[in-house]
Amino acid sequence: MVVDDHPMWREGVARDLGERGLEVVATASDGAAAVRIAPAVRPDVVLMDLRMPQLDGAEATAAILAALPGTRILILSASAEQGDVLGAVRAGASGYLVKSAQVAELVDAVERTAAGQAVFGPELAGLVLGEFRRREQAARDSSGPAEPAVTPRETEVLRLVAKGLTARRIADRLGLSHRTVENHVQNVLRKLQLTNRVELARYAIEQGLDADS
Repeated sequence: MVVDDHPMWREGVARDLGERGLEVVATASDGAAAVRIAPAVRPDVVLMDLRMPQLDGAEATAAILAALPGTRILILSASAEQGDVLGAVRAGASGYLVKSAQVAELVDAVERTAAGQAVFGPELAGLVLGEFRRREQAARDSSGPAEPAVTPRETEVLRLVAKGLTARRIADRLGLSHRTVENHVQNVLRKLQLTNRVELARYAIEQGLDADS
């Protein structure tokens, strides 16, 4: 389902996806309409604009996921501001692309989102590692319990997960075996008490991890 308050953009995106073999089951002109329509059509993926009247994209994302927890939300927004990205991720979005993305990149992102992967465009990679390190230091300086330590290698894997890379691509990038990468992912999930890769990528984005650090 494609949700956007600009009719020409909405219909253009729906047409582009349909021409490349993806079934668009519905479109919606704002967040409130999306929340009403989604339970009837039960989309696998909702391609969601962020800044809309009635309900914004983050609010609509949270409402749709409350009704349809199996649906995945991919944000497609003109904004790459950190606050917008974090708001969407905290609402439950599985991925975030900016509207400057090429059609092939958008189609790939929709397919990866449908497959359960976390998808974040390269423009957003600057959100990764610095904040995590600051919070880790703050936890050490405070009297409260610190989160379980994440090793440098686990941090590197976390950085690449946050960018949406698959375990096989991470393995190729780091010169590791596929199983070793999966073990690192599972270790981080366990330490952070998360249940899957989407939640792991969401945690990485929430922590402001800096991919270039």
